[in-house]
Amino acid sequence: MEAVGGLWQRLSGPEERWLLGSLSYGLVGIGALSMLLLRFVRMPYGRYSTRRFGCPVPARLAWLLQELPALLVPLGLSLFSGAARVSEWPNRVLLALFIGHYAHRALIFPFLIRGGKPTPFITFTLALIFCVYNGYLQGRSLSNYAEYPSGWLKGPCFIVGFAGWLSGMTINIHSDHILRNLRKPGETGYKIPRGGLFEYVTGANFFGEILEWFGFALACCTIESAAFAICTFFIVGSRAHQHHQWYLEKFEDYPKARKILIPFVL
Repeated sequence: MEAVGGLWQRLSGPEERWLLGSLSYGLVGIGALSMLLLRFVRMPYGRYSTRRFGCPVPARLAWLLQELPALLVPLGLSLFSGAARVSEWPNRVLLALFIGHYAHRALIFPFLIRGGKPTPFITFTLALIFCVYNGYLQGRSLSNYAEYPSGWLKGPCFIVGFAGWLSGMTINIHSDHILRNLRKPGETGYKIPRGGLFEYVTGANFFGEILEWFGFALACCTIESAAFAICTFFIVGSRAHQHHQWYLEKFEDYPKARKILIPFVL
């Protein structure tokens, strides 16, 4: 492990800092490109799954494997890379927020899925690559480069950002719970989600995820976290729009006043 840490220390410097910045702009570009493509092609997962995008991967296995790098990569960078900032409390707490989200996504959420549709292999692979990419980006930034004053955790950016992160994660988890329990045992087909923020928006789970990562970005105040928040908005916002159109087409009684993503606004 000392050899691994020494290697990462040799890689540290202006070149890697430049790389992280470039990857951040790339992440925004990925989000913008995805938003453009999703105007013409539905995201091939769940109700939109198709074999044209590769052989199916069981839903639980796909979620576990594709999300796991976003947990293990920053954890490994924090523990074994000899990172310069990981001993600072603000960095530790911010890393814990990111790692905590993906601990739930990789180790808890997959085992709560009830009869989820398999994920096409290409979709699974793209999600896996994204989690490696973003896991390195956020993990390396917070463990080795981001600098904070000693009172950062008492400051307004962290406090408001943490409140947004916590609220968003709570909304996301609660909305997923509602979706999982739409069908009674033995039932098939789709139903209109009711309860929670689904009374106001079609993409309640997506709204929670966006709020969570914009809160995280405010708490971190790094270009890497801001890029992730913007990318999230582009991608899951597009997915919310697709879901909204699908519900309107499938259910004649779908609530017409229900917004797509942001309560009372959008």
